[in-house]
Amino acid sequence: MDGREIRLSRLFSRGNAVVVAADHGEHDGPLPGLIDLPAALKAVNDQADAVLLAPGMVRHCAHAYNYRGGPFLIVRLNWSSIFAFGWNYVEGRNSYVCEPEEAVALGADLVLVQLCLHTGSEANDARNVEIFSRLAARAHALGLPVVGELFPPRTKEYTAEQLHDEVYRGCRIIAELGADLIKTFYTHRFAEVVQSVPVPVLALGAEKTPTEVEALELARMAIAAGAKGVVFGRNVLQAQDPARFLAALAAVVKQGVPPAEAASACGLVGQGACAVVEARSG
Repeated sequence: MDGREIRLSRLFSRGNAVVVAADHGEHDGPLPGLIDLPAALKAVNDQADAVLLAPGMVRHCAHAYNYRGGPFLIVRLNWSSIFAFGWNYVEGRNSYVCEPEEAVALGADLVLVQLCLHTGSEANDARNVEIFSRLAARAHALGLPVVGELFPPRTKEYTAEQLHDEVYRGCRIIAELGADLIKTFYTHRFAEVVQSVPVPVLALGAEKTPTEVEALELARMAIAAGAKGVVFGRNVLQAQDPARFLAALAAVVKQGVPPAEAASACGLVGQGACAVVEARSG
């Protein structure tokens, strides 16, 4: 067993993983609920298994993970124009931001490398694959697991079937290129995505859902389809009460508590403290 296997085993030591993504500012600047990121992350607690950060925010947000039993630190290594939503970029051009050695010096337990394919340019796709492969190989040499983030371009333009096809093809490609686990969109045939790769798949939360129960339902469907966890950002940090929502999310993802029941038990609909969560975890 090497360093990658040890770190992955620890990430999933409590069952399915709950990852809080807090790296939005690297691409889209300050967003509501994330303007003061260190303050926002005070709501993150040991219900989370990991926190995803951009390299420049690691030292400012250490309180979210630098304690015994705290969440793992995942550091994003590359930058993609596809996430600069405020500027309406669509070409999906990737660039180097942080070297794996720098991530180790920052204290990373895992690293995330994004891959954008089918951008409309064969040269751009090839360049993105080159960046992913080089960063993954260097991370592996250091014993770091690589979270491969498969994020297709123009997601808002796709039909459900088109999105599934992009995710289905892309996840197999990113696994073949060396991802140790995959972060990607939930699709209506997500079980096929999970079955097509030999590594764990985590469903991302994408945009803030209209209600918090809907976000919990998304997590439930992903787990039911075979996901080994979720990566939620805005749905956690922009929740009315992020700590309570995170507790409800952990109950759904790790314990299989129905979303409405978890929401009620954790006070998301005017109820009291997390009685169900406490009872099931005790």
